[in-house]
Amino acid sequence: MQVFVVAATANSLAAAGRQLDMSAVMVGKHVSALEQQLGARLLERTTRKLTLTEIGASYLERCRDVLASVEAADNVAETLRAVPQGSLRVTAPVAYGAQRLVPVIHAYTATYPLVHVDLVLNDRVVNLAEEGIDVAIRSGKLADTGLIARPLARSRMLAAASPDYLRRHGVPAHPLDLERHNCLSFDSWGADHRWRFSQGETMVAVRAQGNFTSNHGHALLAAGLAGMGVVMQNDALLTEHLLSGAMVHLLPEWELPSRAVHIVRRPEPRPSAKVRSFVDFALARLG
Repeated sequence: MQVFVVAATANSLAAAGRQLDMSAVMVGKHVSALEQQLGARLLERTTRKLTLTEIGASYLERCRDVLASVEAADNVAETLRAVPQGSLRVTAPVAYGAQRLVPVIHAYTATYPLVHVDLVLNDRVVNLAEEGIDVAIRSGKLADTGLIARPLARSRMLAAASPDYLRRHGVPAHPLDLERHNCLSFDSWGADHRWRFSQGETMVAVRAQGNFTSNHGHALLAAGLAGMGVVMQNDALLTEHLLSGAMVHLLPEWELPSRAVHIVRRPEPRPSAKVRSFVDFALARLG
């Protein structure tokens, strides 16, 4: 169609060939193939010029409209690819998303006001394609899904308790001291509820027992803030309360297990500007 429009406008197969960087013979073949497809002659050819038939003249105007629409659509796509805009669906684990990602999203939308971020908090692994997710935060070992993944700072587990609890029960000096404390644990960790501390090559497994378990980190944190006992939680949940003094980091010279965190997206060869900019923005602040 484009070859026909150029040839008809130039009134010459040779001139059209020069514009399209192809031979005059090839231009003629394109026009002939289009005429055969339509079942109508579009151009009358002589040795010196081309003349539009009646059908060709009408068809030329419609072709110009179609090509203009295609160009406009291409421009829209290019604009969307170049300028971050539109709806961006992001998913993340509940605690990480609420505590770490929301401040990043606030700064991102202030920088890119044409983007609307839809944050879906979920502790299960979400299928990005099936659920229309553009970007995901994944905690733990990544399955081989073919996604494009970039590492963020690891999520650290910390032991902490409220100042009120520590005044009443004392501050543990060694991980094994926790066996004499009321330790608040996830009910999914099994009957022994062991917390595993390390210091260099030294490993200590503590039987964390207490009078309260829960399947949700926020419930355990609330119990810890209320002075109910010692909690082991990820730093995304604890950092704000440690900085305010509402919780005290216990045994800071010992390490608890950490988990890898990645930001992932689908393997698009040319990701949209909103996806590309959000990934870069998050990496700069959480990497």
